[in-house]
Amino acid sequence: MNVTAKQFGHVGDDIAWIYTISNGEGMQVSCTNYGAIITSIIVPDAQGQPGDVVLGFDTLAEYINGNDPYFGAICGRVANRINKGRFSLDGEPYELAQNNGGNALHGGIKGFDKQLWHADKEENGVHFWLISPDGDEGYPGELTCSVRYSLTSDNALVIDYHARTSRTTIINLTNHTYFNLAGHDAGSILDHEVEIRSSQYTPITEALIPTGETATVNGSPLDFTSPHRIGERIDAAGGYDHNFILDPSREDDWAVRVSEPTSGRIMEAYTTEPGIQFYTGNFLDGLTGKGGASYAVHNGFCLEAQHYPDSINHPEFPSIVLKPGEHYTQRTAYRFATA
Repeated sequence: MNVTAKQFGHVGDDIAWIYTISNGEGMQVSCTNYGAIITSIIVPDAQGQPGDVVLGFDTLAEYINGNDPYFGAICGRVANRINKGRFSLDGEPYELAQNNGGNALHGGIKGFDKQLWHADKEENGVHFWLISPDGDEGYPGELTCSVRYSLTSDNALVIDYHARTSRTTIINLTNHTYFNLAGHDAGSILDHEVEIRSSQYTPITEALIPTGETATVNGSPLDFTSPHRIGERIDAAGGYDHNFILDPSREDDWAVRVSEPTSGRIMEAYTTEPGIQFYTGNFLDGLTGKGGASYAVHNGFCLEAQHYPDSINHPEFPSIVLKPGEHYTQRTAYRFATA
């Protein structure tokens, strides 16, 4: 393993760094302490040719000032949506910024994706950490949070999350990388084939808020219990932006498997989380990315491992409450191979 660091730019008077982790097996991951963003993942295709398979920008300024749809970032304290930005905890009401059509999204106006994290190089990766003060973006409690990106010799990127709080709070972290296994600049992801080990999902309203129900995927455009092309039923689904309830029977095996026919690349997602948000870049609008690439609708997909959206307002969902003395932990991994 090899880990290098170089300056990426400045956030005010502070330096932002970009770190590159190489495993000697053809895989290379670059990430920055601004937003703990994954800026590139380079993996070989079936012919052994390396290619960057994640969407992003070339410069720090573009991540800070551009129309950034959370490319590669850690989203928190609470990823996904909270209905009307409101919740109650221990009988006390809280109100967050409504930064997404009347709802709170991905931690607020200045969530973890817009923070400059502390960073330390490690033997096989990078450790990022930050302290979110009590009341940050309206959330209670001082939260100490860390994220580690590490590589394995079998071409897996492993993400380990940890957090502790000084007061009872809520937490639901995820990584928001947009993948295109044909290459970040290859265009549509509709020919990618997806299999998800999930027999249920959480239905949503037009505002993309869970109704509180669970429903079977059987017979619906959300049935990926066997492999299907993304484009096969995407119109019937209205674009994919859904939380899939992962089958507990998968144990430590992969939760999602994606393959791309032209490159021969395969990606398997593993996670300890109960759900995964499958999103197909429905709101990408042609913004300019790395190397001048144009990222249009359905040019990337996300597999956001997390607890269910708006869980704090649905007591029937797995809890996202974290209390003093408790330890939040999560592990998600993306393993790359070729056919």
